[in-house]
Amino acid sequence: MSTTIDFALNVHAPFASPSALLPVGAHPVSLPGGTVLWLLPQRAVWWPAERTAFVADVHFGKAATFRRAGQPVPHGTTADNLARLDGVLAATGAEHLVFLGDFLHARSGADAPLWNQLLPWRERHGSVHLTLVRGNHDRHAGDPPPGLRIALAEEPWTPRPGSELRACHHPQTVDGATALAGHLHPTVTLRGRARDAVRLPCFAWLPGPPGLLVLPALGAFTGTAPQAMLQAAQRFAVADSRVIPLPP
Repeated sequence: MSTTIDFALNVHAPFASPSALLPVGAHPVSLPGGTVLWLLPQRAVWWPAERTAFVADVHFGKAATFRRAGQPVPHGTTADNLARLDGVLAATGAEHLVFLGDFLHARSGADAPLWNQLLPWRERHGSVHLTLVRGNHDRHAGDPPPGLRIALAEEPWTPRPGSELRACHHPQTVDGATALAGHLHPTVTLRGRARDAVRLPCFAWLPGPPGLLVLPALGAFTGTAPQAMLQAAQRFAVADSRVIPLPP
């Protein structure tokens, strides 16, 4: 999803956080039931009360899949994605990392070279519990190997019994809950006064109830898909290591 907002943005201006709480550069969102989540510049959502972080749409193996089809796409995206995940864990100290679908891109990219990079990363973060809420690409690519020790779940999945959160891949409404989802890879285009423009990943937030929060894609090699269903959502752009709420 992409939209255009015409206003000037100085991304180097000091970040005015509504509170003194960490993580730096993040923006809090309060859910209808009182749960507080943090939108992180690492393109993740942090649930501090449960020491849980959520990311969406890593699409491991996508570049390899394209290269096998003869497309001249860049190398190094797996290492980039792992570095991004490292950044999420370093910023939060999360004990639980939840992937909101599309961990893998396609079966043709889920091969030994990929596992040779993912398995050492998993060993470095052996104390972190990992959960994958299966997305549409995961169903075609197959489940990750047992060595990655990733628990598998179906959407909508409740990360803690009794909580108001539901972890999903596809954006949806869940009665009495707020759904966290991916799939759309939302972005926003910001235009300056000199006819310049920049497209940034963003969070899309519909407070509800029921609520819906769509995360930007974490993956380094992912596209965007314009969608009209979230035109009423508030956007939070990821810019210069900060999350910035945008005007309606």
